[in-house]
Amino acid sequence: MGLVDMFSDIMSSLSLPEAQAEAPPAEEVEVEAPVAEEEPEAEAEEEEEEEEEEEEEEEEEEPEDVQPQLVEECANSSKCAPMKHHFEECVARVTMQQEDPDFKGPHEDCVEEFFHLQHCATQCAAPKLFELLK
Repeated sequence: MGLVDMFSDIMSSLSLPEAQAEAPPAEEVEVEAPVAEEEPEAEAEEEEEEEEEEEEEEEEEEPEDVQPQLVEECANSSKCAPMKHHFEECVARVTMQQEDPDFKGPHEDCVEEFFHLQHCATQCAAPKLFELLK
């Protein structure tokens, strides 16, 4: 027995067995039995129950979140106008750099300007939001 045979025997003894999964169970198709005709009163009761369930679902729906709207209003307000101006200038500058195939300067992004604008907008919107939540 040579050195190569010894290593191949060791490798075969250490190898992991193949994982074999069972096939998923076949989906069973339910056949509905023909329904006998119900009385009109029973149909009316079922319709009323369905309407009540729909009304309950409408009552349980969560209210609309006003925070994104408040943040957008604040971003467009005069308080955040300088930050928005810097962000828009940066976007215009980056767009021109991307359109120019001969541009050799440093490539920039507007992440910093965006964060400054968002910080201003959320700081402005927070007191308004908490007033609505009280």
